[in-house]
Amino acid sequence: MASFGEIGEREIIRRMLRAVRPSGRDGPGDDAALADISGRLAICSDGLTFKRHKPDTMTFEQFGWTAAAVNFSDLASMGARPNGLVISLMVPADTDEESIYDIMSGADQCAEFCGTFIIGGDTKEGEGAAVATAIGSMEDRVPMTRYGAGPGDLVAITGPLGGPAAGWHSLKHGLDIEEAEIALKVPVPRVDEGIALSGSGAVTSCIDLSDGLAEAAWSICGSSRVGMEFHRDFLPEGEGVAEVSELLGMPRDEMTLYWGGEYELMFTFKKDKIKALYGCGAPFTIIGVVDNGNSPKISDADKTEVLGHGIY
Repeated sequence: MASFGEIGEREIIRRMLRAVRPSGRDGPGDDAALADISGRLAICSDGLTFKRHKPDTMTFEQFGWTAAAVNFSDLASMGARPNGLVISLMVPADTDEESIYDIMSGADQCAEFCGTFIIGGDTKEGEGAAVATAIGSMEDRVPMTRYGAGPGDLVAITGPLGGPAAGWHSLKHGLDIEEAEIALKVPVPRVDEGIALSGSGAVTSCIDLSDGLAEAAWSICGSSRVGMEFHRDFLPEGEGVAEVSELLGMPRDEMTLYWGGEYELMFTFKKDKIKALYGCGAPFTIIGVVDNGNSPKISDADKTEVLGHGIY
């Protein structure tokens, strides 16, 4: 298998187009991408590096999926429907061409899962990174932001916490907790849930948990100028959290509160609109309440403490 350096930039791009689904006359392959947008435009951009974001056991296909997922997750937190993905790769010259195609195939599979296409991008020699920009539309929905939470709102999340952290420790220590490892290496952006939540009219603020619950809570509190209080017993734990805690003595709080790599959505909503929220079809678990403070806190039967910040 030839390397990127041997094939060259222009030829590798021509070959890469075979690894992704063609979106029709709108690309990829032209100088600029075209996207049909209805309603307000939502755009986000994020990048991953081989060094920091690709564990040894993660395949290049999974890396490509994740590079797309981090961006689609940001669209999901706004309630936007994806309309396209532009992705650019910076790869070492000795990277074999199959690995490059695998990255693009993984990103394309994630785009397909989210109902859209890769519509453009580029490839250059570099130290190993993928930078993507996702384009979405609000259609007729009001965007969910970090600025609308108010005292008395309830706080909820769309799914369990700590699975990616358990997966990381499982990989590091050879525990073979398969579901947790998949949660780390193949994160699922909650696009359908975000669209449903934004359409419910009940949500006052929203954020994804890619940096962990604590960091997300600090972001909402800072933007909305409020506080939050979670109850520890209300936090749903992901696959592998209990097992990692038992086998390695890893604190559960570290995995459920402070670890990144989560792609659930955390949102606040008005109590009097809970019927509309249940009616939208998005799964959720209520974990706390917004208050008049200025920080997120966690409580149990014995004490209440201010949350720290994320560690991953």
